[in-house]
Amino acid sequence: MKTGFDNQKYETTQSEHIRQRISQFGNKLYLEFGGKLFDDYHASRVLPGFAPDSKLQMLMQLADQAEIVVAINAADIEKNKIRYDLGITYDVDVLRLIQSFQDRGLYVGSVVITQYTGQPAADIFKDKLERMGIRVYRHYRIEGYPNNILTIVSENGFGKNDYIETSRPLVIVTAPGPGSGKMATCLSQLYHENRRGIKAGYAKFETFPIWNLPLKHPVNLAYEAATADLNDVNMIDPFHLEAYGETAVNYNRDVEIFPVLGAIFEGIYGSNPYKSPTDMGVNMAGSCIIDDEACREASLQEIIRRYYHALNRLARGEGSQAEVYKIELLMKQSRITAKDRKVAVAANEKAEQSQSPAAAMELPDGRIVTGKTSSLLGSSAALLLNAVKALGNIPDDIHLIAPSAIEPIQKLKVNYFGSKNPRLHTDEVLIALSMCAATDENAQKALDQLSKLKGCQAHTSVMLSNVDIHTFQRLGVELTSEPIFEHNKIYR
Repeated sequence: MKTGFDNQKYETTQSEHIRQRISQFGNKLYLEFGGKLFDDYHASRVLPGFAPDSKLQMLMQLADQAEIVVAINAADIEKNKIRYDLGITYDVDVLRLIQSFQDRGLYVGSVVITQYTGQPAADIFKDKLERMGIRVYRHYRIEGYPNNILTIVSENGFGKNDYIETSRPLVIVTAPGPGSGKMATCLSQLYHENRRGIKAGYAKFETFPIWNLPLKHPVNLAYEAATADLNDVNMIDPFHLEAYGETAVNYNRDVEIFPVLGAIFEGIYGSNPYKSPTDMGVNMAGSCIIDDEACREASLQEIIRRYYHALNRLARGEGSQAEVYKIELLMKQSRITAKDRKVAVAANEKAEQSQSPAAAMELPDGRIVTGKTSSLLGSSAALLLNAVKALGNIPDDIHLIAPSAIEPIQKLKVNYFGSKNPRLHTDEVLIALSMCAATDENAQKALDQLSKLKGCQAHTSVMLSNVDIHTFQRLGVELTSEPIFEHNKIYR
């Protein structure tokens, strides 16, 4: 894939822009940090060249000025809300975030529990954090938030919240996920700082939509596809257009809430420092695109991937038909179809030829390899072996894993573990390959090719087990699947 984004320029430009915003507000800025800090793979897919951890690296340039406050909603603690991409609860993810920040030398000042109404689980979590030496504050639910401005900007609103003690010019407010109360935390702090005679400001950092790209640019449409379950809609910022006479792209929730935010700012400061929701942002990603065509193509492919993911979620009963319809509409606007994903076409053709589940992968040099289901291997396991063979220039007729080595594993699965499927999963075939590599030169050569699979595109003609999906994720392969179960069973 061509590089379309200058990551080094981004890290430098973005950090400098944030420094400028800090100085604009008297050397104290609360920065609401949206999106993923450590593993922004969506951005790296639609902006080829964007490093998944580039936002973290950018923050490292501000490490001496920054401290981090992690916000978590008390209701999310109470109901054990899950981050489905990681499979952990929000409260556990708070610990993960703190540890990850500290491991990189970033200062975590405190945790704030938002929307607190006396939830017992929140109290237990607070005690747990404090025993670890982490400062914890509580912010309370405000009746009528965010529209009841008179109450919000008063002793009975923000005034009831704990004041979060901070010591550095840049306070980054982040969270495990949406709905955690990041914006309200920032606004509450502005209220308290103003009462103490401290001039502090607020800004928002979210990568998408990119405000200075056209509304229907594929990068922005890919963001809509990624948030189809939330029904976010990109739109022209009417406040920015009125104030400056220039178009800027924002999304519906920020545009809708801006009049309310303006009233809150006026209640705190006496005036609103911003003329539009776009003004509040500090995102410089659009200025670092160096190959627009590469980013367009990458984003169109991302929309198709999101379409397949939505179909799979619907088939599993986890998504909605509305989510699928939304992405189908985006595909029509972009004039693309599922057939524009080459590996999907190849996998389905292979499945039709072999009359069994099949898989296909596009290698870094553009070659497409396939794999089919056999008595020994599932199609995805066969695909991985065929891919590393191709990358290592190993003849197709050479067995990397002897059938005699596979049979004992099958016996273990069926006779001792009670599995009804004797075929090897992807993780099992990779373990078998690594064992063979100890004595077989070709197996070792094949094993050495695994790192080259990162970023490759793959598709399967049926949905895979979680084991196989996670293996592809660990290898960095971009996987999609047809929304078809291999076996029509009620319980899997």
